[in-house]
Amino acid sequence: MMLLTVAMMAVPGLAVGTVASASDEPTETSSATAPSEFVALDQVDDTILHDIRYTTRHNFVGRPIPSYRDAICVVTRPTAEALAQAQAVLRPQGYSLKIYDCYRPQTAVDDFVRWGQRLSDERMKAEFYPQVDKSDLFADGYIAEESGHSRGSTVDLTLVELPAAEQPEWDRSMGLQPCTAPHDERFPDNSINMGTGFDCFDTLSHTMDPRIQGEARDNRMLLKTTLENVGFTNYENEWWHYSLDDEPFPDTYFDFPVARSALD
Repeated sequence: MMLLTVAMMAVPGLAVGTVASASDEPTETSSATAPSEFVALDQVDDTILHDIRYTTRHNFVGRPIPSYRDAICVVTRPTAEALAQAQAVLRPQGYSLKIYDCYRPQTAVDDFVRWGQRLSDERMKAEFYPQVDKSDLFADGYIAEESGHSRGSTVDLTLVELPAAEQPEWDRSMGLQPCTAPHDERFPDNSINMGTGFDCFDTLSHTMDPRIQGEARDNRMLLKTTLENVGFTNYENEWWHYSLDDEPFPDTYFDFPVARSALD
């Protein structure tokens, strides 16, 4: 299983601004600016909610992640347009999409890998991987070397009932609650009940896990059906993870920062 996938590691000897090429290998590019095909999601649809966890300390690492400079969702334009289509379907039903993560730079990926190798750093274990030994994160596939996030057409997201309740900002005084706990016992995310929290390293996060029933299963299916109808495919091990089927860069991994200044 693979609950958190991260992009392939840096290509040895690859210079900034160049693209590695091989007939049977993905390419990876590093640059201070994004290709023109990338946009900020709020430029296409400003009604979609954002909760970009990697700009904060409330994530499985426990601190802001390098290259996440602005709390925005950066994606390829076709991805943004498809999300806007989904939002147009959901809002009349009383829901809004809420984004946790979109494009993920290579610098951030490398940081995740290094964090996974530091076995003594378990500051966020009690919430994000309460039942998994950190030494098993690589072997069990919770951290891997490739991710659609770095290609710009993969998003992590959920649903919020409208009118949206205020999203509390986590601080250490709130402590850590297991991501697998019942909805009213977890961190007070304003998301509707999806059966686990976001970035929960547990098999309960598998979209069709049979232990998830009732309201939580219905909510997962609403998200899944809506996004599939506009051209996304769910990653079966993460209820929150969707990739655009016809992505513009299926074999390229980027490393510009998540920042408005990186966009045209």
